[in-house]
Amino acid sequence: MSSTRSLLKMLFAAGDAGDLDSFDQYMHHDIVVHAPAGLSTVGLQNEKESWRKAKLAIPNLNHEFLDLLTTPTSEAARTVVSGTLAGTYGGFTATGRPFKTDQAVFARIRGGKIYELWEIVDVGSLKQQLGKG
Repeated sequence: MSSTRSLLKMLFAAGDAGDLDSFDQYMHHDIVVHAPAGLSTVGLQNEKESWRKAKLAIPNLNHEFLDLLTTPTSEAARTVVSGTLAGTYGGFTATGRPFKTDQAVFARIRGGKIYELWEIVDVGSLKQQLGKG
């Protein structure tokens, strides 16, 4: 087993915990995040704001890492995202609707921090679970 620390795992654990201040340790200030449902961001402050909104709408947001591949310049992971939507986020509005969906995440790393991130989420499954499909 590799002792390499995973920036993705640490970033998503911090986000799930609502520890947005620690994002500075994991992402460059000019991070570019490619995400579905209109949630793409440019810049660390914008990404923190996106996570703040996510945590308001999904207080129990959780990312379970199933598979992880790391190199010195990139990481890829397969996760299961779950939570209960208690508001509006990413164009979805529901009160008290639980969800669980697959996600793939890819990160490019420079200088020990993520500078570009792709999040691929099974939006179709989300729509179905939240009564929108």
